[in-house]
Amino acid sequence: MSKFFRETIGELRKVNWPTRQEAINLTSIVLIVIFAMSLFLGVLDILFSEFFALLLST
Repeated sequence: MSKFFRETIGELRKVNWPTRQEAINLTSIVLIVIFAMSLFLGVLDILFSEFFALLLST
């Protein structure tokens, strides 16, 4: 079991971790895309709801 942990730590040391600035930039991009997609899907949901309500009321 200890061999597994030693090897895991050794592999983690080989990882090319992003810098703090890269992590902040990528996180910002992800949050902006999530916000834009949720806004788009929310508007689409409202449009389809209104369309089907209008369609079923006639």
